[in-house]
Amino acid sequence: MNCARAGAASEYVRPPGSDAVKIEIYDQSYNVSAEQDEAYLKELARFVDGRMRAVADATRTVDSLKVAVLAALNIADELFTLRERQGELEGPLRKRVEKCVALVEKALEQSS
Repeated sequence: MNCARAGAASEYVRPPGSDAVKIEIYDQSYNVSAEQDEAYLKELARFVDGRMRAVADATRTVDSLKVAVLAALNIADELFTLRERQGELEGPLRKRVEKCVALVEKALEQSS
């Protein structure tokens, strides 16, 4: 995904085969160029906007840069937590799948 602030469009070159989508995050407009669906990009923008507004409300911070950094930390924490949970699930799940495959292979060998 490539982003450029609205108004800087003359300096912005879109990659071939992509369309620019105008999104708004925390009262700032951005032209985003990506192959993703426009609705998906707007959903991402709403998500980030919501996180930034929640951080601003919780911290009573008005500096948009600080709000953006704190929101990014919040989102990164959520991502890392989800990755850790996924890792905790993948290990046992992989072992169960391998055990099932071994049982199926054994059953196939016995039926031959």
